[in-house]
Amino acid sequence: MRRPSIARLLGSAAVTALLATGLGGCKTMGDITGSLTSRSDTAAVTETDPRRAAEVYGERYRANPKDAEAGLRYGTALRATGQRAQATAVLEQASLAHPGNKQLLAAYGRALADNGNFRQAFDVLSRAHSPDNPDWRILSVQGAALDQMGKHQEARGYYASALRIAPDEPSVLSNLGLSYVLSRELPKAEETLRKAQATGRADARVRQNLALAVGLQGRFAEAETIARADLPPDEAAANVAYLKQMLSRKDAPRTAARGKPPVVAQD
Repeated sequence: MRRPSIARLLGSAAVTALLATGLGGCKTMGDITGSLTSRSDTAAVTETDPRRAAEVYGERYRANPKDAEAGLRYGTALRATGQRAQATAVLEQASLAHPGNKQLLAAYGRALADNGNFRQAFDVLSRAHSPDNPDWRILSVQGAALDQMGKHQEARGYYASALRIAPDEPSVLSNLGLSYVLSRELPKAEETLRKAQATGRADARVRQNLALAVGLQGRFAEAETIARADLPPDEAAANVAYLKQMLSRKDAPRTAARGKPPVVAQD
């Protein structure tokens, strides 16, 4: 029998943090919309097929490990196919070979976050842009890393900076909403996620985060209705049923504390 998507996503850092505070969840933390890398003609051909991209750029990278673009694309493709440890290793070596390449640093920082190395990810991402030329996408990823370290107020400063550059950007609002979820400020979380949804540019991830915030307040029928916009009815119902189960478990905090799952970032 297929497990509900909430259960499949219990490897996310956000869910662990939520359970550790006595809540429960179905969505990852640190999900960022927007690429941190430039595009090339070859990338445009392979970006819809990450496995093919891994083959193409992997061969190119192995032929010349100092090829910055090959390292960047290969590492990105490895992340997209779930090979997080290998992606981190490739991007680390590429970054060491090109210490001033901000695109490589951005990709390396996100790969570190994938593996749960939030402190190191934050430090690397700090070198991927500068105060006089900040990147809102990187600011948002840094905020997500800080949230994973429990530094919610500091994280919100980064989200605020990102929103000054990209007003009402739904991906940043979504991360901010999840930040409020993590600190148990559920009405604020819902308000922020509804604002993200109201932009007209929100994707399924924002709606699922909103369903999470609503469900955590006990409004399960409403959460299921929101989730059904992107999920089959049976899967939406299974998610809500699983959420109810997790909220009712007295041992949820102890169960979560035993794991050390990675964060999942999105391109």
